[in-house]
Amino acid sequence: METQQSMFEHAPDIQPQLLRPNMSITDLLTVMGQTCFEARNVARGARLFQRMIEAQDTIWLGIAGAGIAGGLGGMVINLLQEGFINVICSTGAQVYHDLHFAFGLPVKAISPRHDDDLLRQHGDTRIYDIGIREIETLEAQDQLIQKFVRERYDVLEDRTLASWEFNYELGTWVLEKAAKPDKSFVATAARLGVPLFWDSQANHSIAMNLARLEIEGFPVRLSSQKDILDSAAITFNSQGTGFVELGGGGPKNFIQQTGPTIQQILGIDFEGADRGLQIGTAVEREGSLSSCTFSEAVTWGKYRADDATQLVQIWAEYSLVFPLLVAHVLDACSARQPINLVASLPTMTHTLKQKMRPAQ
Repeated sequence: METQQSMFEHAPDIQPQLLRPNMSITDLLTVMGQTCFEARNVARGARLFQRMIEAQDTIWLGIAGAGIAGGLGGMVINLLQEGFINVICSTGAQVYHDLHFAFGLPVKAISPRHDDDLLRQHGDTRIYDIGIREIETLEAQDQLIQKFVRERYDVLEDRTLASWEFNYELGTWVLEKAAKPDKSFVATAARLGVPLFWDSQANHSIAMNLARLEIEGFPVRLSSQKDILDSAAITFNSQGTGFVELGGGGPKNFIQQTGPTIQQILGIDFEGADRGLQIGTAVEREGSLSSCTFSEAVTWGKYRADDATQLVQIWAEYSLVFPLLVAHVLDACSARQPINLVASLPTMTHTLKQKMRPAQ
């Protein structure tokens, strides 16, 4: 049998990689990229995030899971302050838990191995290894949410709000009222004019508090339709778009549906986002990888092309990887000027509506 030329001939050689003392994060990621498996993927993801920043993409951050409650919110603040994140979609739960730190409410690092019946008897709640007091933290936070609505009801009433508008007012209030607003990504986003969407307007404790406030005579009117149009307007008006997704779930789908909203629903020619980076552990086979693989997402018009250099899926629990990516871009990239999308969003949404194809 005639020997054929190897299809791997031009691939890089793998060599044993040595570490050295006092390596930078960027040097470590370079070494990881010369190994295998998810280490190589993490390095690819770091380079892609850097490319988004250097290409001046409008960069979305999706936050699913409980990373903010577990202390990762400081890294989101890092990215906001450097201008590396321009828009956020978070679960409402993580917006709620973020405020614990601004107001000094107790959140503890605990063991995940506990008698949960006993914890309940002691007034303790937990998210795996994150310990939260029911009265001193959760009920205290509820009272703060209710106080915000009552004190700022003059700017919340008599209009229909997108979730980002509610969160902007909330963040502005936190800047004024909290002892430690610098510990809140919600407050930092408001200060810098970064829109902060929820993926759901009902599935979290803030909405539960709004239900009580409505009974008390302080109804707040939120519009999912406004969220959809405003988020699509950001993607449509961006010269380049990058999505960074921590976990999957609602935030991932909310961010990625901006493309189909523009093209499929509004009838405007649009090819999808330019770049995407996701860190998560869900699988695609039974649908728990919310909003599908990147490759599959291309078929829905969520991304421009199935290009492995522009779409990177990292198979990992994101608390392991997100700190590495943030440390890398802080080292490798120059700060970008914040673009204050909050100020320009009404004009962007008007432009999108003007482009909509008339009904058939």
